[in-house]
Amino acid sequence: QVQLVESGGGLVQAGGSLRLSCAASGRAFSSYTMGWFRQAPGNEREFVAQISWSGDSTYYANSVKGRFAISRDNAKNTVNLQMNSLKPEDTAVYYCAALQAYGSTWYPNRRSYDYWGQGTQVTVSS
Repeated sequence: QVQLVESGGGLVQAGGSLRLSCAASGRAFSSYTMGWFRQAPGNEREFVAQISWSGDSTYYANSVKGRFAISRDNAKNTVNLQMNSLKPEDTAVYYCAALQAYGSTWYPNRRSYDYWGQGTQVTVSS
């Protein structure tokens, strides 16, 4: 089992940057595929980015490709989401999620993930 705590959200102007972090506690963090999802008011929770257990494979939603970058540090049990060139439509609660899986399969469906953080609010003003 793993517990996830996100941090780094806040208010930023359009075009700005934020770096979200997710700290994981529990055993065998390196055996988990990690993902970031987001949910805006009135919308379903949607996939943003994923990184494989080793960090070798990453996947992004088309809406954030080229602007966001996911990374992980297995020694520190952390996964990060660097968000650049932010847009008002990026405003949402951002969630870190974990799925115990090796390999490089893409898991864009939120139902694939077993563990979730409490979320951190990101607000981008125009």
